[in-house]
Amino acid sequence: MAVKNTKFKQPPSTPIDGVVIQPLRVVPDERGRLMEIMRRDDPFFTGFGQVYLSTVYPGVVKAWHYHRIQDDRFTCVRGMVKAVLYDDREGSGTRGALNVVYVGEYNPALIVIPAGVYHGWKCVSDYEAYVINVPSEPYNRTDPDEFRVDPHEGGIPYDWARQDG
Repeated sequence: MAVKNTKFKQPPSTPIDGVVIQPLRVVPDERGRLMEIMRRDDPFFTGFGQVYLSTVYPGVVKAWHYHRIQDDRFTCVRGMVKAVLYDDREGSGTRGALNVVYVGEYNPALIVIPAGVYHGWKCVSDYEAYVINVPSEPYNRTDPDEFRVDPHEGGIPYDWARQDG
């Protein structure tokens, strides 16, 4: 007897306007490894406000949020994260699009997220993931450019559960 699967299915991914996924190259030698993350002559570089490290424990979701002014540019340098982006910008040609990108030790990449695009991530490695962000603006402690919704019930059509099968 077949059981009907009523679980939410992820929609197909459509590239979101303004999002850049820049593969990063790791250069190993007998001393260790080197990986350039971002340069000021990269076409998506518009200056930076600060550089910070954020960590996430295995299985934890840090989502959803967006910025009205700031662009985020992040990479995971330890562990692996499933980064998910959702375009809800009015007037965007890709409004309603979702992007899912696995980034970290096994897939080094820089993700550039334009202002207005919701984003978040989940640690999918067995150990704490380290994420480096180089946002275009410094964090304003008195008037933060950060707007959040609940990761599981915030209205964004994404299920953070692991997709087996």
